[in-house]
Amino acid sequence: MNQDKWTAVDRYITDLFVPRDPALEAALAASDAAGLPQINVAPNQGKLLQLLAQACGARSILEIGTLGGYSTIWLARALPADGRLITLEAEPKHAEVAQANIARAGLSGVVELRLGPALTTLSQLAAEGRGPFDFIFIDADKPSYPDYFAWALKLSRRGSLIIADNVVRMGAVADAASDDDRVQGARRFNELLAAEPRVSATIIQTVGGKGYDGFAMALVIAEP
Repeated sequence: MNQDKWTAVDRYITDLFVPRDPALEAALAASDAAGLPQINVAPNQGKLLQLLAQACGARSILEIGTLGGYSTIWLARALPADGRLITLEAEPKHAEVAQANIARAGLSGVVELRLGPALTTLSQLAAEGRGPFDFIFIDADKPSYPDYFAWALKLSRRGSLIIADNVVRMGAVADAASDDDRVQGARRFNELLAAEPRVSATIIQTVGGKGYDGFAMALVIAEP
């Protein structure tokens, strides 16, 4: 198996299960035109996030890392009519593109985008008494994943589902001697996840158009 084959299978899956969607396609096109890094989730992964949020009956969602708002749109569409999603983005340019994409998708009334370093905005959310959130998606700078996980727990409840992307890093996460701070951030996060008694967790390896990586999934089983 190789990258070409993985990409072809991703395309096959997407053609079957992800119908063409003008708002999502426009979000990707606008992000590309603005020069945002092409690191958003794949379409079939976006559908997976939506299904997971729906399966756990999420009414409130927290997203750490907005980028161009592609995954935000997928997740916001999983919410009931009175649901809310808060998404955190540190880069003003990314936030500007995301706001336009979210508005184009007709979700401005559902999504609240907060601009600033996530560790600052997470602290603000806690101070405001926001949460607990039913579903939390972490997809931001990898060295900070351990800190994001700590905040995710604080802003959760028993039954909340926490998902984190990019925790396998093309298999590099198995290398304890790696000098890549993104790999080490993922390793520390994975170790914290495994040792945390308040969650039941695992990691699923993924291959596809985005290469070889993985999602961490943690169900909060005890009150944080």
